Amino acid sequence: MFQDEASFLAPFASHSVASKGRAITEPAGSSTRSDYQRDRDRIIHSAAFRRLKHKTQVFIYHEGDYFRTRLTHSLEVAQIARSCARALHLNEDLAEAIALAHDLGHTPFGHAGEDALNEAMAPYGGFDHNEQSLRVLTHLEERYAAFNGVNLTWETIEGIAKHNGPITGVIRPTIAALDSDLSLELSSFASAEAQIANLSDDIAYLSHDFDDGLRAGLLRLEDIRDLPVVGAILASLLKQWPDLALSRLSHELTRQLISYFVEDMLASAREQINAHPLHHPDDIRHLGKPLIAFHPDRLHELQTLKAFLFKHMWRHYKVNRMTSKARRAVKMLFDIFMDEPNLLPHDWQAKLTGEKTQDARVIGDYVASMTDRYALLEYERIFEMGPILS
Repeated sequence: MFQDEASFLAPFASHSVASKGRAITEPAGSSTRSDYQRDRDRIIHSAAFRRLKHKTQVFIYHEGDYFRTRLTHSLEVAQIARSCARALHLNEDLAEAIALAHDLGHTPFGHAGEDALNEAMAPYGGFDHNEQSLRVLTHLEERYAAFNGVNLTWETIEGIAKHNGPITGVIRPTIAALDSDLSLELSSFASAEAQIANLSDDIAYLSHDFDDGLRAGLLRLEDIRDLPVVGAILASLLKQWPDLALSRLSHELTRQLISYFVEDMLASAREQINAHPLHHPDDIRHLGKPLIAFHPDRLHELQTLKAFLFKHMWRHYKVNRMTSKARRAVKMLFDIFMDEPNLLPHDWQAKLTGEKTQDARVIGDYVASMTDRYALLEYERIFEMGPILS
């Protein structure tokens, strides 16, 4: 049915016709789409994916229309992942599906919101956005007549669960339950496609945060001239185009940063592929190390750039002011819903059981599902005098 896939993919790629299937058996699939393409489409059509449009990447949505959101970030990750998967003869549809889904569990206000919700929910098991992505996809989406969630294939679920690497030690409840039902082999690595999605995430946010930081005025060219990779790219650009407008310069820097790290990732992956006998996707899962990785020197450069962004952008005092307000708003919303659950919308009240830990998880689901602007509206409706019906 999918002869083009079979003729193009490497033997160690994830072939859709060999998928372990879905948790809930469905009628025969589409004649025009593979199971991984159907996974991708279900993710794109989910309510959680649409809400990413108004969820913070670094800047809250009302700071401007240009800056990245969780939605545009996810699309950029998916584009990089798909291109890299194709270059290595891996399954680009699976890589794309995992990339598109990897941030579905994020709270409003980015990592500040996640930290606040984790702190508020500490007595009830805490909060983790990767686990929440899986809750969304296997439980919280309510679109299909036959099941909750979107009933993705085993390989997509595994990739979302383990795209950061094997899961050992304390295992989050949702992931433990999925492992019990689906045997996700948590101590092994994920597919090569999931590993690509993971590194594509690093490449995307590192590159576009320089772009957003320069355009927002949080970073200046003189601040970044001496950084590894970035400095060399800037010097080359300014030598060739000394009068280039900042908007163009920033874009050129972004795309060349992406190319630099993508090319290294692909070169490193090809070295690993040639160095190991790989005949099946499970050979990658049991390799004992990631197949998809940066060379050590490039990894050091990447970590240096991350450390710079952490200090000079992600912890810039203007960003700190926003994140401080965001943390306070998320915690106050969670706390008041716990104290006064009758303030929840009726459909969320219907999910409550009266058992405090279970109810805390329901309220955490509600708060995590909010977009930035919806969270701000809820905060205003509950804590400020004003209209209650808007």
